[in-house]
Amino acid sequence: MGEAGISAPTAAQSPSLWRAAEPLILASKSPSRRALLSAVGLDAEVIAAQVDERALEDRHLARGGSLESLSGELAQAKALAVSAVRPHAYSLGADQTLTLKGRIFHKARDFDEARRSLAALSGKTHRLTSAFCVAHGGQALVVDGDHADLRMRPLDPVTISRYLERAGPAALASVGGYQVEGLGAHLMDRIEGEHSVVLGLPMLRLLAWLRRESLISL
Repeated sequence: MGEAGISAPTAAQSPSLWRAAEPLILASKSPSRRALLSAVGLDAEVIAAQVDERALEDRHLARGGSLESLSGELAQAKALAVSAVRPHAYSLGADQTLTLKGRIFHKARDFDEARRSLAALSGKTHRLTSAFCVAHGGQALVVDGDHADLRMRPLDPVTISRYLERAGPAALASVGGYQVEGLGAHLMDRIEGEHSVVLGLPMLRLLAWLRRESLISL
């Protein structure tokens, strides 16, 4: 909160830090990713990429791609899909994967699946890997990412059911069945990694690349 009589600056009040003549497009409808960009003075147009993520995942793994590089592959596919229709803009694709001991988790299709996912993660440390790709003119300019390790506290069936009742549809909106910026924080014992990585966009790595390319003014 700002001091008395002084309005705290907000992203809406601050001029954009984006320097390029061409716009920045976020190839994702994720509110968290858009909020992360807005918070650092980067207002982006949103065009959700139309890609078959599960088919891309299957092809990536079939040709020997690693789980660690999957999020980068998906982020690149999203950025290139939007760049194909808006080649003069800078398209930012992003993706996140959750893995545990060689197993990849997806968004639950229903509460029974969410319950099974949470039971599998209970008492264990899993990894969130978030990646981004910036594309321009139909070409990927950069693909980079980072990871965070999260330890979930032991959860008994009653606690899982109570959490899902409280979380409601939000439990089906994120991989793993939780959102740490909300009720999902109650499920965690420890988080090691950058907060924005947990939210799905590795901001420090993205901002470092944008600075090197003189695309932002700070």
